[in-house]
This record gives sequence, structure tokens and C-alpha cells, in this order.
Amino acid sequence: MDIILLIQAVIMGIVEGITEFLPISSTGYLILSADLMGFWTKEKVDLFVVVVQLGAILAVIYDYWGRLWQALMGLLTGKAEGMSNPRQLGLSLIVATIPVMIVGFTFADEIKAYLFNPIVVAIMLIIGGLLIFYVENRPKVIIAQEAEDVSLKTALMIGLLQCLALIPGTSRSGATIIGALWLGVSRKASAEFSFFLGIPVIVGAALLDLLKHHDVLTNSADWLVLGIGTIVSFVVALLCIRLLVAWVSRRDFKIFAWLRIITGVIVLVAAWGFGYQMAG
Repeated sequence: MDIILLIQAVIMGIVEGITEFLPISSTGYLILSADLMGFWTKEKVDLFVVVVQLGAILAVIYDYWGRLWQALMGLLTGKAEGMSNPRQLGLSLIVATIPVMIVGFTFADEIKAYLFNPIVVAIMLIIGGLLIFYVENRPKVIIAQEAEDVSLKTALMIGLLQCLALIPGTSRSGATIIGALWLGVSRKASAEFSFFLGIPVIVGAALLDLLKHHDVLTNSADWLVLGIGTIVSFVVALLCIRLLVAWVSRRDFKIFAWLRIITGVIVLVAAWGFGYQMAG
């Protein structure tokens, strides 16, 4: 067993757990981290980057289980105790999920083949940072105070914006949280709706990728590396979720915009001035 590889998997799990719910692109930072460490082959990294997100999204399910269960019951029965509009939340999540499922299922292989590289990540980090500044500086009119208040029309718009996150470096959380803010959803509701929306998207993408590309994991050691990364991402994400909700309830996202832009510029400068080589 390669101990260095296991340590790298732990680091990748930590990166995923910290970045999944921040508007800075977990996929982008995973690709940059893997490239910097020389982690695995490109085919295995591409699978790892998708599947390791399962750990983070399982943390959401664990942390919000009661609320998610009530939303499911509300969707099935039309009512649930303790929530203002559980059926609305369920319907909105379904509507918001449809666009990315269609686009992702259709173009997943092409996106991974041509866009999973540090240069694309760097460019999208910078563009996304500039968009965060734009949205944060606009006057805001709140039309949805809670995640249960998000209308089907707003959910569809958030779902369409989420499709941009298929480009690594864009950030699924960034596209959905900042997009929801732009559409008039409160900060707390934007973050929580983004958390919930990640469940079908990430679980679906991870299981589909495992089904299609599990053959790149050639032995039990490969599965162990993937499993360790996923477990670590679950633990770290569980610690980060509530911190993010507390943050967005009081502060804006401009610090993350600066982080995106600085990271993107560093990678582009490295690529241009120091012969930075893309993994694979």
C-alpha cells in the first residue's frame, strides 16, 4: 500500500469537505490539488473528484435529516408537521434538478475530457469571482425568506444557473447560492437551498460515474483510496456546514470572490511564466 497516496487522499478529502459548500468550486480546487500533488492518474482523478463529493453531500443528509424527511413527506402527502410549505420545497428541488441532469447526462464525458484541467479552472474562478462582486453590489429585494418559499419559477432559474457548474472552476454552490441571491432569495435560504439541491445532483453524478468508469479502479487498494477520501470529506463537511450557514447569515461572499480571483491569477501566472503543466 502506498502511504503517500493515502495521505494525498486524506488531503483531497479535506479540500472537498471545506470547499463543497463554499462559492469557490470544490471541483476546481480538487483538480488543482491533484495536479499540484501529482495525485493518481488522470482517469482515476476524474472519477475521484466526482465520487468524493458523496461524502460531503451525505453530511448534508445527516445534518438536515429531519427537515429533509418532512419535505419528502410533504411532497408525497401534501403536508408535514413543523414546516410552512414542505411540498413547495420538494417540488422546487425537483424542478431545479431537471436542467443539470439533462445537460450533465448528455455531455458529462465531453466536459471531463476537455474541461477538467487547471487552466479552465483558473479562468472560471476569476469569472465567478467577478460575478460575485456584481451580485453582492446590486440592491436586493427578498422574495423568499426560507428555502420552503422558493417558487417553481425561481427554482427553474436556479437549476439553469446550476448547469454552468458543470464547467470546473464555476462552483455548483457558487452558481446556486449567488444565483439565488440574485433572484431575491435570502442569504440563509440561498445556502440551504443549495445544500438540498446538491443531494440529487451529486448523488446522481457520483453513482453514474461509478457505474460507467468503475473499471479504472483496478484493485482493492484503489477502492481504499477512494473510500478514505470520501469518509474524510464527510467528516470535514459535517464540521463546515453550520459554520457556513452562520457566516452567510451575517456576512457577504466578497472574501470568497477575492479568494477565487487570487487563486485563478496565480494558476494563470504559473502556466504562462513558469511552464505549469496540466495533469494528464
